[in-house]
Amino acid sequence: MIAARFALLLSAMFAAIGTTLPFFPPFLAAAGLSPQGIAAVLFAGSLTRMVAGPLLGRVADRRGMRGVLAICALAAAAVQLAFALVPWGMAGVIVVMVALHVLYSCAMGPLIPLSESLTVSAARNGAFDYGRVRSIGSVAFIAASAVAGVLVGAWGLGVIPLIVCAALLVAAFAALLLPEAAARRTPGHGSFMAPLSDPLFRRILILSALIQGSHAAAYGFSAIHWAAAGHSATTIGLLWAEGVVAEIILFLYAKPLAERLGWSGLTMLAAGAGLVRWAILAETTWLPALIFAQSLHALTFGAQHLCAMRLLSEHMPAGQVGAAQTLHSSLGTGLSIMLMTLLSGQLYASIGGQMFWAMWALCVPALFLARGLKDWGK
Repeated sequence: MIAARFALLLSAMFAAIGTTLPFFPPFLAAAGLSPQGIAAVLFAGSLTRMVAGPLLGRVADRRGMRGVLAICALAAAAVQLAFALVPWGMAGVIVVMVALHVLYSCAMGPLIPLSESLTVSAARNGAFDYGRVRSIGSVAFIAASAVAGVLVGAWGLGVIPLIVCAALLVAAFAALLLPEAAARRTPGHGSFMAPLSDPLFRRILILSALIQGSHAAAYGFSAIHWAAAGHSATTIGLLWAEGVVAEIILFLYAKPLAERLGWSGLTMLAAGAGLVRWAILAETTWLPALIFAQSLHALTFGAQHLCAMRLLSEHMPAGQVGAAQTLHSSLGTGLSIMLMTLLSGQLYASIGGQMFWAMWALCVPALFLARGLKDWGK
């Protein structure tokens, strides 16, 4: 029963993300924004999450995570309704979109890291297997991407905010169903920046910044790039969904894989897969190649995510878990994605798909830095 509650929460969260990641940039393009304008909106959102996430994570440590999750999910759902009401092509649309995305990102900032933190904590206490519950969230991501692609093909991109709003309302309800431990206050240790004093935490921040940050071009512009190459909205949705199928398989076998490879092995696997994936996307939009490249998302994202979640759950003290998770999300991934998204907008406007070579370059130092995790890991 406890596992089902966490599965519902993660499913709703990842349904929202599975809709926005592939289709929010095209939604902005349809509203009249240029590639640079899209990058500016995404940049503003990343900057907001970077600041709001750790602050709200510290609030959650002190006030209880369940209430913070529910309030933030409701606020994010309200902003999505506002997105649906913005007239496309209106004067100053970029200002409106930036303002709304800032509000949305503020509410979304702590949602995923706190949900992951609570799930990892419950799994660590023996309630269930984290990888298997997390895989249900990935299934929801797939379903949302595929369904959104079909609905966009039938009714247009204006349906995207409505889908996301519905998912977030379910997330708010699911947060209220979490066990009492999720509402319990935890005595904090130091400020919300306290985890940065830990050398292992700092190293995983750098590695996540390089590896997860290398996804910025794919998150921001792959759907636009593939659409320009002639692929339909349904195909694009299925490409995103197909990438997560392999991720689900990875999460199903996460526990033995993590125990065998250790922190260093998981990170090296992620960086090596990134070198292959981004090189393919830089050079072709041929559908069979895209299918193969998207399957590598299981490694480029999944393996590094497993490393970070395992490390944070095993290493950080209880009073800093919320702060550590949100700091990792904000600085370890958000800051890098923010900067790389801004760069990707400029690169895509000038060189198109060749922008993926910049993402490839991020994985090179990560491959070597990952070996340093052996100092602490397996």
